[in-house]
Amino acid sequence: MTAPKFALPVLIAAALCAGAAYAQAPARAPTMQALADCRAITDPQARLACYDKAAAAMIAAEAQGDLVTMDREQRRAMRRQAFGFNMPSFSLFDRGDRPEEVDRVTARVARAYLQGDGKWSLELEDGALWVQTESATLGRRPKDGSTVEIRKAAMGSYFINIDGQRAIRAKRVK
Repeated sequence: MTAPKFALPVLIAAALCAGAAYAQAPARAPTMQALADCRAITDPQARLACYDKAAAAMIAAEAQGDLVTMDREQRRAMRRQAFGFNMPSFSLFDRGDRPEEVDRVTARVARAYLQGDGKWSLELEDGALWVQTESATLGRRPKDGSTVEIRKAAMGSYFINIDGQRAIRAKRVK
């Protein structure tokens, strides 16, 4: 069976369109692309061999730290853990997901201490470190185990309520 004369130009046009669409999409990791490429193989044994090889390469890349995989819940946890840092947009955490805007978090204080300038430093149980940025005083001293609610404020600043007290301005430093 011979291919029609117009088949080659159609294939070239399709490849160019696919290439343009791929150029706009986020780049896929080579090990993931190798797995995706296996789908095009028509021979069942060759396709299975391709999948086995690609899966082994992905597992090895993940074990060596060259490839990181995350499910939707892990991406949400990463966005929550990064709350308070002014970072560029990490659209890779949003892929296939309409990310919720994290505008407040609630946590517990692991350690609270007063700095030499009279401002509080709060180490949270998740390892985050928040430092008071204004001179306001608190009615009650924060202590280990205190509950804090941190919320976004205007122009990239944050408010922290400690055990329901009046909010103070703070910034995340770690």
